Amino acid sequence: MTTILQINSAARSQGAQSTLLADELTAKLQQSNPGAKVVVRDLLGASLPHLDDATLGAFFTPADQRNAEQTAINAKSEALINELLAADIVVIAAPLYNFGISSQLKTYFDWIARSGMTFSYGANGPEGLVKGKKVFVVSARGGKYAGTPNDSQTPYLKTFLGFIGLTDVNFIYAEGLNMGPDVAGAALASAREAIAAL
Repeated sequence: MTTILQINSAARSQGAQSTLLADELTAKLQQSNPGAKVVVRDLLGASLPHLDDATLGAFFTPADQRNAEQTAINAKSEALINELLAADIVVIAAPLYNFGISSQLKTYFDWIARSGMTFSYGANGPEGLVKGKKVFVVSARGGKYAGTPNDSQTPYLKTFLGFIGLTDVNFIYAEGLNMGPDVAGAALASAREAIAAL
């Protein structure tokens, strides 16, 4: 059975265009994969703490030396990693905030980027361990940035996802959402056309 993991990373709990479009994309993927299981990871509700002394200390302490707090921190990280590893298709709702990703998504990445679990280093350098999955990124943007030097989000996502082994990454953009109703309407229509074509 196919498992679809949808990761919502908007800072708004209601009405975020990236989330709404990701919902539509996931529904389309369900149609193409009858019986697919859908898992939704809401990063706003997850309230993952940013990296700090306690979190890093837990990550780098050997399992047999961890205290109760460190064990709990590692359990949360490993649950997120196992959720990702169990997915066949990953849908990431990634709005563009200040030329990058949301702090929620960055924190999620920090919690799943674990040596020996999602990547490893060897004689030939780093190797991603999360392989064989198809990834769709839905990015909603107030302006038009794709293909310009101001789009630092797309290369960052390609780099990070590729680092952990996710190289089959497809982007769907809804750009110009703050540029008036006509531009916004055209942007949403274009994104929906891209979703329908999958």
